[in-house]
Amino acid sequence: MISNLDKAKILTQALPFIKRYHGKTIVIKYGGSAMIDLQIKEQFIQDIVLMKYVGINPVVVHGGGPEINVMLNKIGKISKFVEGNRVTDLETVEVVEMILSGKVNKDLVSNINRHGGRAIGLSGKDDNMILVEKKFIEKNGEKIDIGYVGEIKKINTDIIDMLDLNNYIPVISTIGVDENGQTYNINADYVAGEIAGKIKADRLIFLTDVDGIMYDHTNKETLISDITKKEVEVLINDGIISGGMLPKVETCLNALKKGVENVIILNGKIEHSILLELFTEEGAGTLIRE
Repeated sequence: MISNLDKAKILTQALPFIKRYHGKTIVIKYGGSAMIDLQIKEQFIQDIVLMKYVGINPVVVHGGGPEINVMLNKIGKISKFVEGNRVTDLETVEVVEMILSGKVNKDLVSNINRHGGRAIGLSGKDDNMILVEKKFIEKNGEKIDIGYVGEIKKINTDIIDMLDLNNYIPVISTIGVDENGQTYNINADYVAGEIAGKIKADRLIFLTDVDGIMYDHTNKETLISDITKKEVEVLINDGIISGGMLPKVETCLNALKKGVENVIILNGKIEHSILLELFTEEGAGTLIRE
């Protein structure tokens, strides 16, 4: 059992990091297994509320793939993916919006508020926050139509800025809209990167199902805790970063290019992973910087 003195020492050790991030905006992309495990989900919500109480401005961008899959299965629709993008017909995009902007978003908002936060749920439709156009996949010289999947054209962060100034926590579902008002599904990683870049966030944190970038993905001992953009590009060229990690890392590099100071890939299944990353010397994932 931790003594009161040990608790006090832990708090004082966190003080330099609290000072470092006070007043800063941190975008967190929330998804994967961290959304499914109820205990980890509760800890994530506690971390977000704590961040706000110590003067950090968290912006939560969430997906909801597992819950979307459950609902599509219930209505007998089989999910198909092309290059990591969900093929989305009109019926599917309606389900996606219902799950993301309705069920998942409002569940997060109510739970953050239950812990003393002041969360407001948004989608990319609000104030035309995420304007998109139809996305096509280029493969073998052909354009593949994947339905109502959006390519981000413009991010309007006025409503996020307003909520931050008034001490609210924005919780954003990754639904976009085109100039004709048509709804589109968007990859949550891309949305988080574009929003973080537009608001010049101090940190962009991707909560994933892996510990971070590793020299050998089968050996956690090879985790890279700190790496530069140039070093990442070398690992990509050498094939060390590949497969499902590649699009996520490319999104990280794009966010750095757009003005985010640092990007972090973090295992969302680790208990209080955000607090470990922000408030300890060792951190908990991979930090990518210029």
